[in-house]
Amino acid sequence: MQISQFVFNLQIPFAIVKLTATNMLENILDSPIEYLKGVGPKKGELLRKELGVATFGDLLFAYPSRYIDKTQFHHIADLTEDSGSVQLKGVLRRFSTEGEGRKTRLVGQFRDESGAISLVWFTGISWLQKQLIIGQEYVIYGRVNAFKDAYSIPHPEMEVVSTENTQTATAFAPVYPSTEKLNAQGLDAKSRRRLIKLLLEKIEPAQLPETLPAYVVKKFHFPSRFESILLIHFPRTEDELKASTNRLKFEELFFLQLRLLQIKRRRKDEVKGYVFEKIGDFFNNFYQNKLPFELTNAQKRVLKEIRRDFGLGIQMNRLVQGDVGSGKTMVALLAMLMALDNGFQTCMMAPTEILAQQHFISISNYLQDSPVEVAFLSGSIKGKARKHILERLAAGEIHILIGTHALIEDWVVFKNLGLAITDEQHRFGVAQRAALWKKNKPFPPHVLVMTATPIPRTLAMTLYGDLDISVIDELPPGRKDIVTLHRTENHRLRVIGFMREQIALGRQVYIVYPMIEESEKMDLQNLMSGYEAISREFPTPEFQISILHGKMKAADKDFEMQRFVRGETQIMVATTVIEVGVNVPNASVMVIENTERFGLSQLHQLRGRVGRGAEQSYCLLMSSFKLSKDSKERIQTMVRTNNGFEIAEADLKLRGPGDLEGTQQSGIVNLRLADLAKDGKILAAAREVAARILDDDPYLKRPEHEVLAVQLAKEGKVKKAWSRIS
Repeated sequence: MQISQFVFNLQIPFAIVKLTATNMLENILDSPIEYLKGVGPKKGELLRKELGVATFGDLLFAYPSRYIDKTQFHHIADLTEDSGSVQLKGVLRRFSTEGEGRKTRLVGQFRDESGAISLVWFTGISWLQKQLIIGQEYVIYGRVNAFKDAYSIPHPEMEVVSTENTQTATAFAPVYPSTEKLNAQGLDAKSRRRLIKLLLEKIEPAQLPETLPAYVVKKFHFPSRFESILLIHFPRTEDELKASTNRLKFEELFFLQLRLLQIKRRRKDEVKGYVFEKIGDFFNNFYQNKLPFELTNAQKRVLKEIRRDFGLGIQMNRLVQGDVGSGKTMVALLAMLMALDNGFQTCMMAPTEILAQQHFISISNYLQDSPVEVAFLSGSIKGKARKHILERLAAGEIHILIGTHALIEDWVVFKNLGLAITDEQHRFGVAQRAALWKKNKPFPPHVLVMTATPIPRTLAMTLYGDLDISVIDELPPGRKDIVTLHRTENHRLRVIGFMREQIALGRQVYIVYPMIEESEKMDLQNLMSGYEAISREFPTPEFQISILHGKMKAADKDFEMQRFVRGETQIMVATTVIEVGVNVPNASVMVIENTERFGLSQLHQLRGRVGRGAEQSYCLLMSSFKLSKDSKERIQTMVRTNNGFEIAEADLKLRGPGDLEGTQQSGIVNLRLADLAKDGKILAAAREVAARILDDDPYLKRPEHEVLAVQLAKEGKVKKAWSRIS
């Protein structure tokens, strides 16, 4: 299709496609949004607050979330509870308000030649009563809802029937992300479509210049950037929509990967690192005489990768990811011993005091009767104890320092820090991790980042695309899979009986309740009532029960945790504060209440608190009988597999990257169109092309790559990149 023909069909003057800047703002896309006809100051302020749309460009690049197929009309008589979203054409026969107070709603009857259906609105009632006209013919669009054998459509999109919406040349009408406030102020789907058309009339191709090299556009048969943006808003066919979407997704992922690979290359070119060439007594004595178990092949492979990094003379920036129990701590300890053999101190930073203490205890136990000095530091250590640690650290007498984010404070001074390890690093902000870099001169310490949250490959390439990645994808031999079972409330007595059996065998039990911020008060009540119910089933003095939640004082939490660790209590009733950092080999049963309220990765992390000893362990997922489709899928995945990477892939598909823990605060996964759960092939292709270009032309000096340099410079103005920090 010719671009001129496409523009004509949109009723946009053909003159706009001429490459001229006459009487046009040079940077029209930077114009404040209120200057667009039909917006004005009031609506402009609302668009800023509700959607972050401040300029013409922001509006143009706020792509549709979906499309209505305007060629498809349904009949009311044919609707079922599985019909989903439908488009109907009919007449609004009447409407009235029902209910009182908060339950007030506006109910309308909508009829076509085949039957009638209720339309329901819970907000914006006063405004709607003025807008809706009895007897008027409308085209409506919305999701069919079934309740008590009757169908309704809540909050439908409504347009008065016209030639445009019944015989439109555009088969796919775009629908944009919106809010109730926007809809109430006349910025609904129809208005947004009108604004986008007005904006497209103002823009020339020269103001949406090509960002990809011509040979890349040709290789993938992409439409031009200008045409892609026209087509993403107003496609006429599936092929047009697919072509424009693929082009814009590729562009988005390509520049993301180009930036990450540039950062990685620049770091390797510019950031020198200490060379650890020696493997000496610290490492050899431990490896030959004190290693508590044979390393897995995966652990050996990762250690070789770390050792190779240590010998390159460039700062190591490596992510080690492995499932719960895969032996990351042992890999970290052996890396620390390599640093000690070369005359350097090391530190390990964990996000919570419980987790930091856990590392301190396990590493101290491994190194007992050795000359290695291990110390612990957190914000709760004060006075003489803190002063003593800091003096010994500055003098080089402490070899390994383990602690919380207190390690990054300016008053913590190392004599010679050579390796900095962060555990569960997604819990730290970039600035916190950056502070570790300043702890030594002339070179920064090597950086090892660990996570027990398995990360899908597509997400790892994006979140950690500037790091070297090692995967421990093998569990130590002899570890038994945790048996995971789904139980509903009517199985409660059997679950209690099973817990009694396990406790009689000398085992311990976790019972975990959700603690979600939005409903913290209610969750705390559920936890306390659950604790009381368990106390009745397991009365003292025969049984002892610990309780643990985030509202408790640190000292009280530590007291309860230590009672459970020592085996003085058989049951731990807790919130997700026990998600990381608790290692009680004798605990073999995990009961998770209200399972449907947890994410998949969180459930997997919780399950990982058991299965740490030699005995068979169990995870019981308690839920209500009625579950949503997503909840069922999450629970079925947990029951089916113990593989953290398989679970992470499933979680990415169910929830998308924005919800996965840590991705929002990273600031990297801020994609307008691409979906890391679905666009793995596009991401891999984009990364491969970016890598080849940088191999061939590292500084983008060639004429054909000028467009890339220009686009990266533009993006650099709006992205404050922490380009050298892991």
